[in-house]
Amino acid sequence: MTPNFVAEVSSNHFRNLDRCLRFIDVAASIGCGAVKFQLFKVEELFAPEILAKSEKLRRRKNWELPPEFLPLLSSRCRSRDLLFSCTPFYLEAVNELAPYVDFFKIASYELLWKELLQACAAAGKPVVLSTGMATLNEIGRAVGTLQTAGCRNLTLLHCVSGYPTPVQECNLSAIETLRKTFNCAVGWSDHSVSAAVINRAIHRWGASMVEFHLDLDGHGEEFAPGHCWLPEPMASVIQDVKAAMTSDGSGEKVPAPAELPDRDWRADPSDGLRPFKQVRVSWNG
Repeated sequence: MTPNFVAEVSSNHFRNLDRCLRFIDVAASIGCGAVKFQLFKVEELFAPEILAKSEKLRRRKNWELPPEFLPLLSSRCRSRDLLFSCTPFYLEAVNELAPYVDFFKIASYELLWKELLQACAAAGKPVVLSTGMATLNEIGRAVGTLQTAGCRNLTLLHCVSGYPTPVQECNLSAIETLRKTFNCAVGWSDHSVSAAVINRAIHRWGASMVEFHLDLDGHGEEFAPGHCWLPEPMASVIQDVKAAMTSDGSGEKVPAPAELPDRDWRADPSDGLRPFKQVRVSWNG
């Protein structure tokens, strides 16, 4: 089954509604199944003593998604047959998002925050949880919290929270570890910007979801570090994955339609020469 590709807009939207809507349109055009935004307030994301010391972090105020955009983004996703998702980074954000999202995404950095996990689970929507930086025990506690609070549709994303992630550190076999340990759907949250890694995650390790950071033009706030895809390269990846998924067939070993014309041009078992003797009789070149 083709995995669900989720375009993570992150903070590349410039708080511009038209640009936000373009992200949705582009995601649909390149073959995604979902688009994800982030809902945070800088004052509720970082401790005040940290903000007081960092002008750089305070400037992230300009990266916040205006909550009044949510109904418009959700509506645009539905018009493009995309699922709409958003990551809540403060507790009240769960209630703000619940009327609009098709699923909640919980970021790796919030995996330890029990109250947020409980709030997302109690909202009754599917939950996708990234597991970057976490140990198996930490993931187990988060999964237990979600399930106890009512989550019945959980996807875990194996994730390496390096921006970007070196290919040799992707540890894709952890996808299978998570699947066997927690008996749920498991995908890959990509920060490698490597087509080879995404293909390996899908075709070798069975990732059911692939989340990736998207920018439209290389000018987004988070493009410079190197973990964001541009539309054209990702479109090629998605097209290749979908094409590959059509190649598995039924598994029955029978001649394919493309082979049928050549069957009689095999070596005749009586003399080892091509084609079969009955073809030689009537063949005119």
